[in-house]
Amino acid sequence: MRRLQEESAKLTARQMEIAHRVIQLLLLLTINFSVAQNASKGGAQELHVGVILDLESMVGKIAQTSISLAMEDFYAIHHNYSTKLVLHIRDSMKDDVRAASQAVDLLENYNVEAIIGPQKSSQAIFISKLGNKSHVPVISFTATSPSLSSKSLPYFVRATMNDSAQVNSIASIVKTYGWRKVVPIYEDTDYGRGIMPFLVDALQEVDARVPYQSVIPLSATTEQISLELYKLMTMQTTVFVVHMSITLASPFFIKAKEVGMMNKGYAWIVTDGVTNLIDSLNSSVLASLNGALGVEFFVPKSRELDDFTMRWNMRFQIDNPTAPPLKLSIFGLWSYDTIWAVAQAAEKAGLVNATFKTPGVTRKLTSLETLETSSNGAELLQAITMNKFRGLSGNFDLSDRQLQILTFRIINVVGKGWREIGFWTAQNGISQQLNKTRSATTHLGSVSNLNPVIWPGESIEIPRGFEIPVSGKKLQVGVCTSGYPEFMKAEKDHITGSTKAIGFSVDVFEEAVKRLPYALPYEYVIFSTKNDGSSEDYNDFVYQVYLEMYDIVIGDITIRYNRTFYVDFTLPYTESGIAMVVPVRDNINKNTWIFLKPLAPGMWFGSIVFFIYTGVVVLVLEFLGNNKNVRGPIPKQLGIVMFFSIFEEKELVQRFLSRIVLMVWLFFLMVLTSSYTASLTSMLTVQQLQPTVTDVHELLKTGECVGYHRGSYVKGLLEELGFDKSKIKAYDSPEDFHNALSRGSNNGGIAALVHEVPYIKLFLANHCKGYTMVGPIYKAAGFGYALSKGNPLLGDISKAILNVTGGDIMIEIGKKWIGDQDNCQNVGPVTGSSRLTFANFRGLFIFTGVASTSSLFIALITYFYKKKQKSTKITLPNKNQPEESGTDKEHTELQEGNQGARVEQNAQQAGRQENVLEEQSSLERVSDTN
Repeated sequence: MRRLQEESAKLTARQMEIAHRVIQLLLLLTINFSVAQNASKGGAQELHVGVILDLESMVGKIAQTSISLAMEDFYAIHHNYSTKLVLHIRDSMKDDVRAASQAVDLLENYNVEAIIGPQKSSQAIFISKLGNKSHVPVISFTATSPSLSSKSLPYFVRATMNDSAQVNSIASIVKTYGWRKVVPIYEDTDYGRGIMPFLVDALQEVDARVPYQSVIPLSATTEQISLELYKLMTMQTTVFVVHMSITLASPFFIKAKEVGMMNKGYAWIVTDGVTNLIDSLNSSVLASLNGALGVEFFVPKSRELDDFTMRWNMRFQIDNPTAPPLKLSIFGLWSYDTIWAVAQAAEKAGLVNATFKTPGVTRKLTSLETLETSSNGAELLQAITMNKFRGLSGNFDLSDRQLQILTFRIINVVGKGWREIGFWTAQNGISQQLNKTRSATTHLGSVSNLNPVIWPGESIEIPRGFEIPVSGKKLQVGVCTSGYPEFMKAEKDHITGSTKAIGFSVDVFEEAVKRLPYALPYEYVIFSTKNDGSSEDYNDFVYQVYLEMYDIVIGDITIRYNRTFYVDFTLPYTESGIAMVVPVRDNINKNTWIFLKPLAPGMWFGSIVFFIYTGVVVLVLEFLGNNKNVRGPIPKQLGIVMFFSIFEEKELVQRFLSRIVLMVWLFFLMVLTSSYTASLTSMLTVQQLQPTVTDVHELLKTGECVGYHRGSYVKGLLEELGFDKSKIKAYDSPEDFHNALSRGSNNGGIAALVHEVPYIKLFLANHCKGYTMVGPIYKAAGFGYALSKGNPLLGDISKAILNVTGGDIMIEIGKKWIGDQDNCQNVGPVTGSSRLTFANFRGLFIFTGVASTSSLFIALITYFYKKKQKSTKITLPNKNQPEESGTDKEHTELQEGNQGARVEQNAQQAGRQENVLEEQSSLERVSDTN
């Protein structure tokens, strides 16, 4: 009983709600009818406007209801306007010719001042030309094709967005998820084709390529759609951008789900043509779209929009009682705002006395030639483009004869609906929140800037963007026999027809493929060359990737700048650089003057100069200090200088400043002596082999001949360095290199071989004795594998190569094909001389020079200061002491003479006490100096 009461209560509430809505609708109709009567009685000037729509289409039905409400709402508010629009609605019935015919009828028989529509871009092109001829503005809120140029069609106004406006948002999505290849799928109409050039350019800006474009006719059957989908399944790319009208998109996605292309691993992006009507799709189409991403124009929420949506739903049910329910879309809002824009423009332009001018023709051929020209068309067009207001769709601005679109919303179709995952604006790019400001470029974004996505197959794992089809062809790997078979040798089995490849480069590639996170079936395809490994042959070999003959080419392929214009390279798997192979000599330790080798000439000269300078400084310091040991003839002073520079003799050096100078100098000698000893020891024991040439510029100065591998780009490098062409010789094999190096430059051979480092190591592994590597003398990128531009395999293979080269497996591969490098001591770069140069000890020289010079300046200043003080005391007489008489002076001189004699007599006794006197004298001098 209680349950029946609850159901009865629910039913009563439902009935009351329906009754309330019916009352609201009746009141609205009554008000609108009264307003219309008042407007007609007021004698408002009528402005005839044509409307051309496909009334049986989803967009046409939505727009028709919105246009009706727009007329009622506008004149309910502006009932005092002196002008009023009179609409003449026509049905194009999806036919371009009928749409044109209806336009001519409206212009001829009704003298319409403006045409709203048509619905399709292909119809808008011709009707806009009619508008140009008759000076009648054509305003379309559905024709989005970029082919409708405002320059060639001055009377065409696009009250919707240009399809090219959304390509940057699509490119940002591709960039965000790291996809490198995208396949566009579009319908074969003006609407479908118009966006393609802009989409391809936008994708290229984010380093994404378009390997294929799928075109589907608008009249395609399900069988034709299936055949195209199966063709797409055989390709590696699994990211698709679909640009279709809803009429074709519905069967397309249903079929895509049937063939298994809406499963895990695929990614679909649909443009606004489908997304704007996502709420009106039936359940089967919506289910087939699950996991797809969509881009749509963002409409800000408002109270007016909510009220209008409720009224629109009620009116649509009345206008289409037997049609399936539809939801209000952006096209309905744009049609509503377009009516408001035209009505306001008509009032502002004051089109009270509209007239049409008949063209002057001699005889009537067709109705198109007799179309009358509107006298007020230009004024109405200007009023429309200058009109800006806040409409239901947001800011409605047609100032450039095109609606300005700034924000797109990115959605994810999930279940029976969709959810918002982010926004895109031209200023901030992709962001999770609309009002989130950040410094970013147009395409900059990361996955963290979007909400999580549920991808096809209900997967949360981001699709890689490519898959190797199980039923499709294998990866075509181009191989060829190298001039160095150790790196790669390819041959075809005449029995089985398969291609076999072996070598260092092949082993590295196969190990890299094993480390990929997925299975990669491949097969080798041989490319015929001259087998000399020339640069021209390898250029042709790499170019085959650009011609799509191979998916990837492997081998000892040098990564060069000119090749990057048409292919992408993986990371290098070998050492990089260009070096020299030169003969070595082992006669250094037999040289009589080897003791001079550790120091460079500049170092010897600098050491000698500072040796003399330090001795002279100490000599001067001691001389200024009244050291009797430094006084005497010049040979004695020179000996003292040498002695001071080597020894710090306590008995000879008495001043404190002299001891400081000698301490610094002895520190310098200690460092120099130890370095000299180490260098000389290395020359006599460790380095018993010395390269005959240590610098490529030495070869230039001496005019020696150099060799290179025939066909290599090294020849151009040598010419750039300044080598004469007659001094550059080409050779074909390692044996030729060996023979030429053995003969030497003076005997018809070469003094050095210039080659890439990997090849040099291979050469030295077979010719260990007698040669060594000098350099690298030039930077190069090394060997890599070439793939087509934008190939999604590039990143994964490069990561796998890093894994291989960083492990022990690379050492094993090297030993297998090149040999054990540890067995040859000559393998390894020799960069040049190991002599000690002046630059190596520049700091010590500066320190020593500063210490000596500073001490010398201090001593000179002290000496001259004391001398000045003494001279001052001598020149000043004592006024209190009387002058001596002549007798007293003689007496004094006699006493001094006697005293001198006594001193001379006691000299022997003073000699016996020499040590004591010297110590006392030293103390006195130190005291006197201080």
